[in-house]
Amino acid sequence: MGEVQVSTTALPAQDREGSRAGGSAASSAGPSATRSAGPSHGRLRALDGLRLLAALMVALYHFGGRNGDISKAWGDSPRDLFPDAAPWFAYGPLGVQFFFVISGFVICMSAWGRPLRSFLASRVARLYPAYWVAVVLVTVVFALPMVAWRTVSPTDFLANLTMFQQPMGAERVLGVCWTLWAEMRFYVLFALFVILPGGGRQRTLVFCAVWAVAAVVADASENELLAMALMPEYAPFFIGGIGLYLVHRNRRDMAGWGIAALGWLMGQHYAVAGLWHAPNPKFFSYRESWVIIAIVTLAFALIALVAVGLFDWMNWSWLTVAGALTYPFYLVHEHLGWVVIHTLHRRLEVPAVATFAATVGIMLVLAWLIHRLVERPLTPKLRRALDREIA
Repeated sequence: MGEVQVSTTALPAQDREGSRAGGSAASSAGPSATRSAGPSHGRLRALDGLRLLAALMVALYHFGGRNGDISKAWGDSPRDLFPDAAPWFAYGPLGVQFFFVISGFVICMSAWGRPLRSFLASRVARLYPAYWVAVVLVTVVFALPMVAWRTVSPTDFLANLTMFQQPMGAERVLGVCWTLWAEMRFYVLFALFVILPGGGRQRTLVFCAVWAVAAVVADASENELLAMALMPEYAPFFIGGIGLYLVHRNRRDMAGWGIAALGWLMGQHYAVAGLWHAPNPKFFSYRESWVIIAIVTLAFALIALVAVGLFDWMNWSWLTVAGALTYPFYLVHEHLGWVVIHTLHRRLEVPAVATFAATVGIMLVLAWLIHRLVERPLTPKLRRALDREIA
């Protein structure tokens, strides 16, 4: 992952079912679904909290950890506005890798024991309603004459509604949407090679092992089509998350631990390769390789602690709300955050630190509105309708 692509980082999406363990999905999966060790779980609220943490990491980067359009919003480089914090904000892109580990865990959990049609209906219904609203909001706001950024062309706007704008070569409305494209490729691979053939632990393990090897081969081959399909720089994080879900099902699953360890070992390499560069004054800041490795390790470790039940005590209801806000916040925070920062700091002369905090707060409120007014009423209806139609 190169420096340019990292600058548009954002977060993936998971559904509310995805933060549940056990339940009907596990009970319908047959004998292999039994957890031989570890407590029984309801909703894994700690995962919701980790999702919000990953989203905030990305927001810190987008608002204070780089130059580019955000410097235009501030009227100055964040490095000058936040000299002590900006070098740490520059590690925020690792929130994406954090999200991908969570996604591997969550998607495996939510798909376990479900038919393909149910999985597809759930994914489409979860991803698209909030996404469509975010695309429309950003397009409309950027079209306003008092806004300093331009909107995309009508044809690119329509292409963005498909979520396939990146492979189509259309200009992106949301900079963060590249991660959704990565998520969708993961869903397709998981559906084709795990769910469609019948699922189960053994097939999941084989899928992870084969994907890991194939991703390395794709990277070495320098074949663009293979790399696009197999995502060598992101595959280890999804794979590691899947391994940790197998551990969640059975703490003594040594193969699951092995898959998780493989994902971590490969993932830290690709994270360093994508984010590290030699000290150079041209860059916003210098990222230490050991800090990148430490953050990747911490992400895997935190999810491992969730997997083995050591965060079960974190059963606060507000974490469920935090998890629900993560996806819409992720979608809207970057570009609309530019507009809020420009308005507060440059027009109203609100101090930089207060502007930063207020912008994050405003984006969280907007995310809550999207969740309450769009996702909660539409997602279940769309999921049921799609489930019927696909059946």
